[in-house]
Amino acid sequence: MDAYRAAIVHMLHDPSQGRGDTAHEYFADGGLLIDNGVVAAVGAWADIKRQMTRGTQVHQFKNALIVPGFVDTHIHYPQIDVIASFGVQLLDWLNNYTFPAEQKFADQAHAAAMADFFLDELLKNGTTCALVFATVHKHATDTLFEAASKRRMRMIAGKVLMDRHAPAALCDTPQSGYADSAALIKKWHGKDRLSYAVTPRFAVTSSPEQLELAGRLLGEHNGVYMQTHMSENQKEIDLVRELYPDAPTYLSVYGGAGLLGERSVFAHCIHLDDSEFDGLARAGAGISFCPTSNLFLGSGLFNLNRAVSDGIKVGLGTDIGGGTSFSMFQTMNEAYKVCQLRGSPLDPLQSFYLATLGGAKTLNLDDRIGNLSPGKEADFLVLDLEATPLFAHRIALAPSIDEKLFVMSILGDDRLIGETYVHGKRVYAKPLRPDTITTAK
Repeated sequence: MDAYRAAIVHMLHDPSQGRGDTAHEYFADGGLLIDNGVVAAVGAWADIKRQMTRGTQVHQFKNALIVPGFVDTHIHYPQIDVIASFGVQLLDWLNNYTFPAEQKFADQAHAAAMADFFLDELLKNGTTCALVFATVHKHATDTLFEAASKRRMRMIAGKVLMDRHAPAALCDTPQSGYADSAALIKKWHGKDRLSYAVTPRFAVTSSPEQLELAGRLLGEHNGVYMQTHMSENQKEIDLVRELYPDAPTYLSVYGGAGLLGERSVFAHCIHLDDSEFDGLARAGAGISFCPTSNLFLGSGLFNLNRAVSDGIKVGLGTDIGGGTSFSMFQTMNEAYKVCQLRGSPLDPLQSFYLATLGGAKTLNLDDRIGNLSPGKEADFLVLDLEATPLFAHRIALAPSIDEKLFVMSILGDDRLIGETYVHGKRVYAKPLRPDTITTAK
C-alpha cells in the first residue's frame, strides 16, 4: 500500500443540482490510501493513518492539494502542430491548418512521435483520461492506442471517418472506414484501460452511407462510443442543411443514422434549438463544452445552464488544436468567461466538477474514475500550491476551498501540476519537486 498526505478535495455530485456542501469532500489535512492501483480509502489523515498496514509507504506533501485526474472529453491528437495558428473560423481553419497537419500522419514515424508527445503533454497537464480524435489513418490510431497502453491510461479514441469535402489523401470510403474501425475495435476495445469511439468527423465530411455504416458499427459492438462535432459554427450548420435537406435538424442527421445514444458525445453544441436539447437529454447523450476553441475560432457561447437544467451530461474539452491549451485549468478559465458573457457566472465547484466527475459521467466512466471514492481507479494529481510567487500569494489569501479552486481555475496552468498518477503509479513529476517518504511501522 501507499498513503499520500496533503489537503484533498474531490466531487461527489454535481453542485448545480442543489446538493449544497454534500456535493464535495474537503480534508485540510487529508489522506489517500492506494492499494494495487485502486483507492482503498480517503479521508482525514488521522483516520487514514489507523488503516495503514505495516510497510505502507507514506508520501507527505507540503503546501499541496490532491485532486482527481482531469478528464478531457474532446481533443485531437494530430492537431498539435496547429495550436496558436492565426485564427480564422471553423471551415477555413480545417482547410488551411487542420487538413494539412493531419496529412503528415500518413508517415508512421511522425504518427508515433506525435502520439508520445501528445500523451506526455496530457499527463504534464494533469489529464489522465481523454476522448480523442485520431486521423483517417488506421496505423496512426493503432499507434496512439499502443502509446496509451504503455502508460496504462484510461483513454477512448477512434479513427476519423471522412469520405467527402476533404483532401483526397484524407478520405476513406464508407466500406474501408467500416472495415478499419471494426479491426481497431477488435484489437483495442476493452484492452487494458482502453475503449474505442466510432468517429465521423462531422456530417459535412461524411456521406449518408458512411454515417449509416458508422451506426452499424455501434450496433454491432457493445460498449463502443461515438464522438463527433455538432453545431459549432453557423456556416457549418448551413452547409449541413444543404447536404441533408430532408433532415429537420442537425441532430436528426446523426439520430437517423443510429449515432445518438447514451455513449454518444457531441462536441460544441453551441447553436442548438429546443428539440435538439430535448433529443440529447432523452437519448442520455453527452456534450463536450470546449470554451477555448469556441472563443478562439469565434464560434459562439455555449449555453451551459440550459444543457445542465435539461439533464444533459456535460464535460469540458480542450479541443486541441482549435483549443489553445492542454491545461484544464485554462479551459476552466475560459469556461468561466463564456458563462459570464451569458450572464450566469460559473461556480468554482461546478467548474471543478465538469473537469473531473462531470467529464467521467459524460463518458459513462463515473463508476471507475472522476473522484477519489474507495474502489475507484487511482488516477490523481498533486497540485503545487506554491507553483509561482503570484499564485502562492493569492492562494494564501483564499480562506475556503471554493475560493482556492476559483484562484486555481483563473491563474492555473501546467505549472500547478506537481505530480500525476495513473492507476496508482507516478507518471509525471515536476523537476525538483520535494516530498517526504516514510514507511509505516
